[in-house]
This record gives sequence, C-alpha cells and structure tokens, in this order.
Amino acid sequence: MTGPQHPEAPGLTVDGAGLLCVTLLLRLRAAVADAPAGTLVHVRATDPAAPLDLPAWCHLTGHRYLGEVDEETYALRLAADPNPTRADAPWHRADG
Repeated sequence: MTGPQHPEAPGLTVDGAGLLCVTLLLRLRAAVADAPAGTLVHVRATDPAAPLDLPAWCHLTGHRYLGEVDEETYALRLAADPNPTRADAPWHRADG
C-alpha cells in the first residue's frame, strides 16, 4: 500500500520487520547496492529507532529520505552517486 505522498509503487521493498536497526541497515545496504539511481525503496521496520536511524543513514549516504508511508513503512529515493559505507558497519562512511 502506498501513502498519499508516495503514489508510485516502490521499485524495491526491504523487509526489516522484527530486526534491530543495526541489522536492518546491514540488510538495506546490501539490498540497494546494485539498484539503479532514482529507485523508490520502501523499508518495513518495526524498531522504534527506525524513524531516527533511516533519515540519518540517508543523510550519511546521500540517499533522499521521503518519510513514512504508513505506520511501519518508510520511503527513500536512491542517489545517483551515494557515499560508500563500510560493509560491516553501514552507519560509518567507508573512508572513515
């Protein structure tokens, strides 16, 4: 289901329900690695920290956080040239 702000169907959906944000970000990073720029991604997350962690991760990587689609689904748009993050720690830049 897409919310009124996101009528477009997602090109990719990442199910992180039941995962802590650390594991969710690892899954999200892997899922978007080969996706084309501009892809609309929906992330299903139940961790209470997701509304803070997902926008922060988008800011770090350069992807565009679009907000909540519904209570447990968040949307983001993939950047053309995202900042790389560490494979083992996607909340850290690869160069830092």
